[in-house]
Amino acid sequence: MILLQITGRLGGAGAGILKAPAVKRKKYWVPVRCLRTLRAVRILSIESSCDESAAAVLDSDAGLLAHAVFSQIELHRLYGGVVPELASRDHVQRLLPLVREVLARAGTDRKDLHGVAYTAGPGLVGALLTGAALARSLAFAWDLPAVGVHHLEGHLLAPLLEPAPPPFPHLALLVSGGHTMLIEVRAIGAYRLLGQTRDDAAGEAFDKTAKLLGLPYPGGPALSQLAAEGRAGVFEFPRPMLDRPGLEFSFSGLKTAVLHAVRDHELTRELRADVARGVEEAIVDALCAKTLRALEQTGLETLTVSGGVGANRRLRDRLVRAVTARGGRVYFPRLEFCTDNAAMIAVAGLARLAAGQHEPLAIGARAQWALDSLPPVAA
Repeated sequence: MILLQITGRLGGAGAGILKAPAVKRKKYWVPVRCLRTLRAVRILSIESSCDESAAAVLDSDAGLLAHAVFSQIELHRLYGGVVPELASRDHVQRLLPLVREVLARAGTDRKDLHGVAYTAGPGLVGALLTGAALARSLAFAWDLPAVGVHHLEGHLLAPLLEPAPPPFPHLALLVSGGHTMLIEVRAIGAYRLLGQTRDDAAGEAFDKTAKLLGLPYPGGPALSQLAAEGRAGVFEFPRPMLDRPGLEFSFSGLKTAVLHAVRDHELTRELRADVARGVEEAIVDALCAKTLRALEQTGLETLTVSGGVGANRRLRDRLVRAVTARGGRVYFPRLEFCTDNAAMIAVAGLARLAAGQHEPLAIGARAQWALDSLPPVAA
């Protein structure tokens, strides 16, 4: 495997569009198992799988030159969740201006690019098609190769954007949207699914219980914030499947348990905080227990945690303490790379384009796409 060190600029997160000041430089690493050429590779990437429109420019030598995200939270808040048709229409409006923005901030002309990467699935088909159509059209017009990236592979590789990237092989806990998975990551493109949720994902459990408590959309972050005010032990919610062997999860019973707990009670702030604390502890306990079991069964010592729920402070603290105590190490992407973004899509796209993989002219998207069906990055 060839490990490319790349240096780039990156700024902190902000509301609406995230901008990167040109004065702050950080180091990133992008491991590529095979390069057909040692020349620098620069790509444009687009993400549109759900309710964030995003674009990024990544260079194998110069690093992450620019990335921008526009969140649709305010658009969907009125409805208490993502409305697919509205999401698609908003992507149509936002994506091309974001592409223009990141190219300008990266000082990049189309002649400087060597390829275009885009999220091809899984996700909302309409939303995916907006990004795929734009990316494939730009690639055709600019005579560049295009590659469709698996959204979850992007999350898996997000920790590689950090100054100290995780080594291979490692165990990955991926908790993003409707996905809760434990994956053995042997190399880029070499993934073995060890266990996943049988019903609701951890993120869905956060969102559904938050809605029961009357918290605003998106519910997960609001519930975690409220849980910080709650008292430990007031509510003990179930931790399904912890008493069974295996590495699968189940979170569907949490919503029912919360419904029974608050029935016939006035939803005061104190009560909601105590319930939120109990829900968060139940989810974190389940995730940590199964993750430690997976480390034990695989013999791996390195863990990565990615996806939106990976930003949860209680989960991070618990896993760091537990994994460190057993002599291992945990790697996280920074908070702005936990949620959907195009920088992570660029990492996966760069690796696959550098290995000679690209898509035909047809524009396609997949609502469902098994992660372990991905082709390996050729050695």
